[in-house]
Amino acid sequence: MESSNQEVWIGVDVGTTGVRAIAYTEDGTNVCSSEAFYPLLTPHPDWAEESPLQIYESVEEVISKTAAQLWYKNKELAGIALSTVMHSFAGLDEHLEPLMDMQTWADSRSADVVRDMKKDPVLCHSFYERTGCPIHACYPLAKVLWLKRHQPDLFRQMKYVGSIKDYLFYHLTGQWVIDKSTASTSGMYNERTLQWDDEILSYAGIDKSYMPPVVSTTYMHTLAPKAAGTMHLPEGLPVVIGATDGVLVNVGIGAVQPGQLSATIGTSGALRMLTRQPKTDPQMRTWCYNLTDDMWVAGGAINNGGMILRWVRDKICHYGGSKLEDLDIDPYDLMTMKAEHVDAGADGLICLPCFTGERAPYWNSELRGMFFGFSLNHSRSHIIRAVMEGICYSLNSVMLALREFGDIRDIRVSGSFTKSRLWLQILSDVLNEKLTLPDNSEGAAFGAATLGFIASGRLKSIADTAHLVHAKKVYTPIAENVATYRELYSIFARLYLKLQDEFAEITEYQKKI
Repeated sequence: MESSNQEVWIGVDVGTTGVRAIAYTEDGTNVCSSEAFYPLLTPHPDWAEESPLQIYESVEEVISKTAAQLWYKNKELAGIALSTVMHSFAGLDEHLEPLMDMQTWADSRSADVVRDMKKDPVLCHSFYERTGCPIHACYPLAKVLWLKRHQPDLFRQMKYVGSIKDYLFYHLTGQWVIDKSTASTSGMYNERTLQWDDEILSYAGIDKSYMPPVVSTTYMHTLAPKAAGTMHLPEGLPVVIGATDGVLVNVGIGAVQPGQLSATIGTSGALRMLTRQPKTDPQMRTWCYNLTDDMWVAGGAINNGGMILRWVRDKICHYGGSKLEDLDIDPYDLMTMKAEHVDAGADGLICLPCFTGERAPYWNSELRGMFFGFSLNHSRSHIIRAVMEGICYSLNSVMLALREFGDIRDIRVSGSFTKSRLWLQILSDVLNEKLTLPDNSEGAAFGAATLGFIASGRLKSIADTAHLVHAKKVYTPIAENVATYRELYSIFARLYLKLQDEFAEITEYQKKI
């Protein structure tokens, strides 16, 4: 059998509930792919855990299946590169094995720790300026402090602080290291000195011996014999450690120059802007994480994106069963059709979509969802549209902070919301900006593969991918809608500011139930 001389890398995208492995050539062609899923465990309110071993077995499965497809297609695999979710934490024992299930980004059990930290604004601002991470329950710093406070026996047994990225890389290569991108999402890595921050580690009750050595996102090591045997791959195959999914989305959709933004709505949502150096916000509304040695991503992620529309689908519209599937109807298409019959602004119905607390720009786990302005003329169609608009209002809150970092000249979109023309138009109108829908919206997996091509020398930098991604459609703001949303967003923003005490009180009440 003749071997193809076109280099192929597998980008592995480890998400919250599933993993995809996609094989790419350096021109961005998707050769083949495979995916697998694993459960998100919620044993208690505010807990959101996963089994690292279950994730690793899923990763081995999708790599093995994708590599097998490459063999049948007569394509030679050059290497594997990783993208993983941010903010995961599991304490590890002396053998680098987890002492517990891994806390995910969605785990907010450490809200009490965060509340106590915020009583010292000077400390919070100091930690933020050094790490680029606001004080919030999603960050591993808060998770380590929670373990210290609530499970001291486990804390004493912990010898190393682990994340899903270093756990996977260790089992694939035998090397325990962490990339700059994942380290910079921990709340314990100093983005100015590019080292673990001694003062913050001391505050958490640990030291540098607990932390993995930090390497570049293009750092490469060879596949270990055990992993190679399990996946039927050659020993010595290069494995690139890669970055986090949040920043790699920008690479995947071609938003790779300063001033370019990515706007994503999937389960959650985010706005991300590339910068040449770490950027922090005086009001601590945004985060800043590493992408490559000379590129950073400033932005903000919102907790509540498509998951709120799913809640409307199941709890308000009752479209979650099999009846619509039997009729070959997508429930979201039906919901969009209903929302299209309602004018911009949903006749004055405003949704604050903070059902699971909120990250950017408020960083407040005690926020709760709310519909404001109900009257008798409002229907389910209004509720659907108000939710779509409210999620866009939340992203606009992040956009106001990012505008202070520099000119915005191009916004590219990705995520499941790109299937809805209505939702894309709403976001364009709320932000009052043009939006570009790229022809490649696979995001993080392609971004990871790109780091593989850079590590192997086939590409010089992420900027080399800009010409590979083209505009499929451009959405332009509608002036009349822009004026409507400007007025209603002002009310939306004030609702949060005026109800701080009430949000805290209702959260405390709900914890007693």
